[in-house]
Parts: sequence; C-alpha cells; structure tokens
Amino acid sequence: MKERDLVTIEDEYGNERDYEIEALFEMNDQSYALLTATHDTFLVKVDGANHQFISGVTDPHEKQAILDAYLIAVEASPAE
Repeated sequence: MKERDLVTIEDEYGNERDYEIEALFEMNDQSYALLTATHDTFLVKVDGANHQFISGVTDPHEKQAILDAYLIAVEASPAE
C-alpha cells in the first residue's frame, strides 16, 4: 500500500489533526485537496501564496461538480 503525504491542520480552536492528502487538483483556476482521516473525507479549497490556507467547499452544487470532475479524471487515468 502506498504511503500518502500528511498535512496537519489547526482549527479555529487551536486543535490540530493530521490528514492524508488523497488528491490535489485544479479546476477553474482554483486549487483543491481531498483529505482523509480515519473515517472522514473532506474536499477543501487551497489558497495562499504557498498553499497554506484551506477553506471548506460549502456550496453543494460546487462540491458535486468538483467531485464529478475528479472522478472523471481518476477513471481516465487510474493510479497503478
């Protein structure tokens, strides 16, 4: 099994949690990341000069469009 890169995220209360970076991708000039931890999976926007800030994708239509595009990309070029 391939080991994934980890990222530590600190929430607004100062709590830190480690997430695996499942995927990084671009859509409509915006960077996104798919993060996983235990049984949680999150789709986030990645912002900032060095990609140091993330925010949740709250619009359900935007989220679905991004996930649909991601699935199409994965199906077109599956990982080995």
